[in-house]
Amino acid sequence: MSPILEQAAAKAAGYLAEVNSRPVAPDVNALVRLAELGGPLPDLPTEAAGVIELLDRVGSPATVATSGGRFFGFVHGGTLPVALAANWLAGAWDQNAALYTSSPVASALEEISLGWLVGLLRLPADCGGAFVTGATMASFTGLAAARRRVLEAVGWDVDADGLQGAPAVSVVVSEEVHPSVLKSLGLLGLGRRRVLRVPVDGQGRMRADALPDFEAPAIVCVQVGNVNTGASDQVGAICDAAHARGAWVHVDGAFGLWAAASPALSHLVAGVEKADSWATDAHKWLNVPYDSGLAFVRDPELLYHAMSVAASYIPLAEHRDPGLFTPELSRRARGVEIWAALRTLGRNGVAAMIERTCRHARRMADGLRAADCQVLNEVVLNQVLVSFGDAETTSRVIDIIQDQGVCWCGGTTWQGHAAMRVSVANWSTSDEDVERSLEAILEARRLASA
Repeated sequence: MSPILEQAAAKAAGYLAEVNSRPVAPDVNALVRLAELGGPLPDLPTEAAGVIELLDRVGSPATVATSGGRFFGFVHGGTLPVALAANWLAGAWDQNAALYTSSPVASALEEISLGWLVGLLRLPADCGGAFVTGATMASFTGLAAARRRVLEAVGWDVDADGLQGAPAVSVVVSEEVHPSVLKSLGLLGLGRRRVLRVPVDGQGRMRADALPDFEAPAIVCVQVGNVNTGASDQVGAICDAAHARGAWVHVDGAFGLWAAASPALSHLVAGVEKADSWATDAHKWLNVPYDSGLAFVRDPELLYHAMSVAASYIPLAEHRDPGLFTPELSRRARGVEIWAALRTLGRNGVAAMIERTCRHARRMADGLRAADCQVLNEVVLNQVLVSFGDAETTSRVIDIIQDQGVCWCGGTTWQGHAAMRVSVANWSTSDEDVERSLEAILEARRLASA
C-alpha cells in the first residue's frame, strides 16, 4: 500500500476511535488554528505526508463531531462503517458515474440500489430514480420532471422553448414548506414567491381541506417529515384532490420518507405512493457519506427526457446511463456506499435502525417532560421540540449545551415558539448517549435559570 494512503487510513481510524469521547463542537483554539491552513499558495511542492499531517492536526479538531452519537442539531445521520469503507474504495476506483461506458460497475450498482430502494420505500415498482447530491437537487430533479409534464399537457415544450411566454404554472406549498423546495422552484424559474401557501395544523401538517383553488398546469408540493416536528402531510388525501384537478404532486421526504421502510412507522406516510415524484436523502437516515440525495419519478421516461443530453462524443449503451437521469454528467459513484449499506443492513436492518433512533427521540422527550420541560410536538418520528420557558431562557440553554460539548442541539422558531430542536438520526447513538445528553440538557437548563 502507498505510504500516504496508509497514513491517511491511520489518521481516519484514529479520528473515529476518539470521536465519541471528545466535545461535539470544536473549541475556540481549534477554530483559531484553522488559519494555519491558509497563507500564500506555496511556490514549491510540499511533501504529501506533511500535508496529511497538517490536515489532521489542524483540521480534525475543528470538525463538528457529527459522526458521533450525540449530535442532534440537524437531521444529519452519521456514516455506517461499511458505507465509509465502500466510499474509500469508490474513491480509489475514481469512477465517473455518468455513463455505463465510463463505469459499468457504478451504473450497475446504481441500478441495483434503485430497485432495492423503490421496494424498501414502498414506491411504485416501475418508477425511475436518480442519484444526486442532496434533497435540494432531488427536489430540483423531481420538479423539473413535473414542470415538463404539466406544461406538456397544455401544449408547451419547456425544454425547447423555455418559460418565456409559457402558460403560468400554479405551485401549491405548505406554510411550513422546507426552504430547499423553494430554492428548487427558484432555480427552475417557477419562483420562490409565486406560490400558493396552504395553512397547517398544530403539528405543521398541510391541511388537506384547505387546498386553494387552482387550475392546471399545477404542481402541489407536500412534505413527509416536517423539519421541526417530524409530522407528515396527509399525502393520500392531497394526491386525490390534486390529481382530480390535473396537478402533479411532489413529495419532499428528505428524512421522513424513510419511515416507509419501517413496518412500525409506515402508517405515518400512508398514501405516499400516490404521488408523482419524491425527494429524499440517503446521507440522513440511511447513514451513508455525503453527498447522497435520491430523486424518484413515477414515469422513468419523463425523468429521462427532463434530464438527458446528447452529443456526438457521448456513447449511449444498451445499459442504463446514470448521467442521463440527473442534472450532472460528471459525478462521483455515490451509489457504491448506498449499495453497501443496503446489502449489509438488509430490509430488517434498515427498519431497525430507523425504529431505534425514533425510540431514542421518544426517550429524550419523556425525560424532558418528566423534568417539567415543555415538549411542543407530538414525537411521532425522530424530532423533539422543547421550550424552556421564554425565548431568552431557551436561547441560553442552547448556548450552554453547545459550549459544554456533551451533545449538540440547535435552535428554531416554530409557530411562534422559540424552541430547541433535537434530531436523532445517527446509527451509532446509544442508550448511554441519550442519558448523558439528557443530563447535560437538564444541567444547562439549571444553569440558564440560575
